[in-house]
Amino acid sequence: MFASFPFITGLIASILHVITGPDHLAAVLPFAIESKKKAWKIGLAWGIGHLIGMITIGLLFVLFKELIPVEKISEYSEQLVGIVLIGIGLWAIYKIFKKPEQHEHLHIHTENAPIIHKHTHEHTHKKTHEHKHPKIIRQSYVASLSIGVLHGLAGIAHFLIFLPVLAFESQVDSILYIVGFASGIILAMTIFAFVIGNIAASEKAGHNELFFNGIRMAGGLFAIIIGIYWTLNF
Repeated sequence: MFASFPFITGLIASILHVITGPDHLAAVLPFAIESKKKAWKIGLAWGIGHLIGMITIGLLFVLFKELIPVEKISEYSEQLVGIVLIGIGLWAIYKIFKKPEQHEHLHIHTENAPIIHKHTHEHTHKKTHEHKHPKIIRQSYVASLSIGVLHGLAGIAHFLIFLPVLAFESQVDSILYIVGFASGIILAMTIFAFVIGNIAASEKAGHNELFFNGIRMAGGLFAIIIGIYWTLNF
């Protein structure tokens, strides 16, 4: 059933829609780098959010076209996407220069005469401390989901992607196309985030801090450049 032409067409169309949109990749890249092994969840959250946004703007357009300035909503959403991308890029660069948190722990040595002294512990994001950052990870998921929704709202042009639905003779084929399209969006961004996250995790685990920060810088600058372009051109 899912190997049918409508499903595959929708799947390919949505994958191309995601990977050929630099604004899509720029929005997820910094979060994926920071999330490392859990980056696939960032991509999944963005994909779900993107679908929610597209469905929302679609329903508004169909049901309230005469009452609500849907085109204006889409236009302002596009400008807001640009501003958000700039913010994401600046955040990514800030993370490079932010010093890791340090904690001091008192230790008592009982050999011979008791001695009390303290060690400075650097709080990193290695595997042994991953359980201490659920709040930060959740925030990244929520941010990615929200940006996905915003991307979905930005662009009446999304309807062009659904035009093939009108060409199918049966309702089943139309539904299969939509299902394929939805699957492709989630699949494409989840895989993209997964690959980027694993590259970042590999470099971090190998203590290649210079290259890891280089990835961070590249992701941040990419988001800023795309954000400026969107802000000035929409």
